[in-house]
Amino acid sequence: MDSKLRDPLPRRGWIKKSALFGGLTGLGIINPLSSSLFAQSAYPNRPLKFIVPFAVGGSGDLIARLVADHLSKNLGQTVLIDNKGGNGSTVGTEMASKAPPDGYTLVLSNGAAITIGPLLGEQLGYKPLEDFVHIALLGTFTNALIVRADHPAQNFVDFINHAKAHPGRVSYASAGVGSAGYLTGELLKSTAKLDMVHIPYKGTGPAMSDLLGGQIEAMFNALIAATPFIKSGKVRALAITASSRSPDHPEIPTMAETLPGVVGDAWFGISVPSKTPQLVVDRLGEAVTQIMQSIELKGKLIEMGLNPIALTQKEFYQFLVNENKKWGPVIKSSGLKANS
Repeated sequence: MDSKLRDPLPRRGWIKKSALFGGLTGLGIINPLSSSLFAQSAYPNRPLKFIVPFAVGGSGDLIARLVADHLSKNLGQTVLIDNKGGNGSTVGTEMASKAPPDGYTLVLSNGAAITIGPLLGEQLGYKPLEDFVHIALLGTFTNALIVRADHPAQNFVDFINHAKAHPGRVSYASAGVGSAGYLTGELLKSTAKLDMVHIPYKGTGPAMSDLLGGQIEAMFNALIAATPFIKSGKVRALAITASSRSPDHPEIPTMAETLPGVVGDAWFGISVPSKTPQLVVDRLGEAVTQIMQSIELKGKLIEMGLNPIALTQKEFYQFLVNENKKWGPVIKSSGLKANS
């Protein structure tokens, strides 16, 4: 007789173990999915990496370090900064898109890598909306349209009329082609039907020197950087690029008050690779929402020139969709291409 038929004990033992396992599974004591769910519920249980796609010492780096410090306290784990600058912030952003989707790699997302770069036709190794879960918008940087104190335009409407009266002769500067200042200038030109000459600089410092020296008529500069020159009376701020007036400069109107839709701030947010578990996404979103309610954090971000605007995941996604809709036509009409 077959030995397997003569000795059923091993099979009975297996049945007992199987029944026990099934019973525990039914009771929720052992579950094939429990290990992954437990890992998510215990998140985070080790340090996180926050990729900053900019060099050390810049505004993006400083803001990320400040946010990381508050996140560390909220999550109970160290948030380590990993600077991966290069190619207008797309190098570090691409690295983040290919990281394991486990919630332990975050990236400081920004317009250059998520909206403007792709619209310029840059060949990227990631899809800005599909390859990320965009957790939250942190805030925006406001630029100001400034002129020298002796410029004939006393206000924004005067400047528009001045530019219309001198087609092709009014110059404005920005921090470079593709910058928020440049794109806002192009949006202003197309909306108000102006013929102005753009002068790109490698930074706003040299541009400010030329503005004060009379080599250029106007420029877009970060409001916080322009404030000392405004207070000293050397320059006049005609308007800011934000959607609402600045609490620190309520006397300066927005461009949108005269030309609805002309808003052009730069922004920073926090994103993670797509397919990150929803429980982890929710935990991170909750943490960011909580720290952005901190008066201390808000105050320090404002000192750095960032206007804190804590948009949730859903709101942030719609913000990005709207940015694409706004800047796509502007870039197309300007003929601007990557590396041009």
